[in-house]
Amino acid sequence: MDIEQNLALFQELLCCGNNIYTWRYDHEGHLLHTNCPHGAFLDTAFSFLGCKEKALQIGMSGSQPQAVGTSFGLIWGLDFLYQEDTFAQMVVIGPVFSHNISSRDIESGFDHYTDAKISLAWKHRLINTFGEIPVVQHILFTRYLLMLHYCLTGEKLDASDTAIQQSISDAAPVDAKRDRHRIWMTERTLLDMVKNGDLHYKNALSDSLLISEGVPIHGKDPLRQAKTSVIVFTSIVCRAAIEGGLSPEAAYSLGDSYMQSAENARTYDEIRSIPTLMYDDFIRRVHKIKQNPKLSTPIAQCRDYIEMHLEEKIHAKDLANLVGYTEYYLTHRFKEETGLSFNDYVKHAKIRRAQILLRNTDIPVQELSDLLCFSSRNYFSRVFSEIVGCTPVAFREKSNQDT
Repeated sequence: MDIEQNLALFQELLCCGNNIYTWRYDHEGHLLHTNCPHGAFLDTAFSFLGCKEKALQIGMSGSQPQAVGTSFGLIWGLDFLYQEDTFAQMVVIGPVFSHNISSRDIESGFDHYTDAKISLAWKHRLINTFGEIPVVQHILFTRYLLMLHYCLTGEKLDASDTAIQQSISDAAPVDAKRDRHRIWMTERTLLDMVKNGDLHYKNALSDSLLISEGVPIHGKDPLRQAKTSVIVFTSIVCRAAIEGGLSPEAAYSLGDSYMQSAENARTYDEIRSIPTLMYDDFIRRVHKIKQNPKLSTPIAQCRDYIEMHLEEKIHAKDLANLVGYTEYYLTHRFKEETGLSFNDYVKHAKIRRAQILLRNTDIPVQELSDLLCFSSRNYFSRVFSEIVGCTPVAFREKSNQDT
């Protein structure tokens, strides 16, 4: 892959929509190239505001694409190039604002940087330069960073693979055109997965990050907005976990811990990973509660594999190889411990996933059948009816009426 050529094309594409600039640094933070007309000055701002040092630390840790930002909503997106697992270069996009901001807000934001030696003249020049910096919504900026990573590495990532997530998303004004019904359906999917202890949550979480920008409260403090979104998200996940079987004592204690961590955060860098860590923690605790304590380790391992690979064809012989059993012994032991034959257990697990998707998404039945690797829509409908007692279409209609 020609990185220079792809990066040049990426720069052209960015300039078609916004004045978002790209920057290349070596592993020590020396600026190698930028297409920004205020390159030297904004590079200084990148350093003075503490973002370059943090970015280099992230790069040395071998991280995925991330974003760093200031207390007043100025954001840079980061991606990294490695040579033989050694941090070599850093590619940066930005800066952008996550929301519309006034000069007074920016001046107030400088109170967080008392350690930086910022002269009054330099501050005024920076404020004037900020007038040329675009405002870019979190969802769009996330996509730009995913595009950048693909151009640099050829690797396609989901939104949940980046560490942007809700950390920079939460200060945009309310948009009347937000698809609230779609957001609500996505939220239901996420909460259903918590209730079921469904470890196969990555795609749903990734989709949610590209649909909703968090709690749409209009305020002047983007860090406060980020904290609010994390606290609200933690609260509803906590209650879903209780419905899934986690004790109120354990759930509220865990939730309080994550909410306090969010409240204590002083920067976006501190808060950015909390939502995903919290969500994963709750799901795994509910999943553990739902585990049959009588299951042997090999059968529990097979069951977890099934739950994590419902969008694939699952064969007993493959799992027998996984746990070191013969196929005959595995299927005999599986039914003995779970009460269902191996094939019936797989069907039931797939249908449970289908119920969640039918209830919370608009995916057509044919597409859902293909997604869960049924041989045909008719076969999917027949199995669904045998287990649930009605067709997938009837189940979706009833679910919509109930809500």
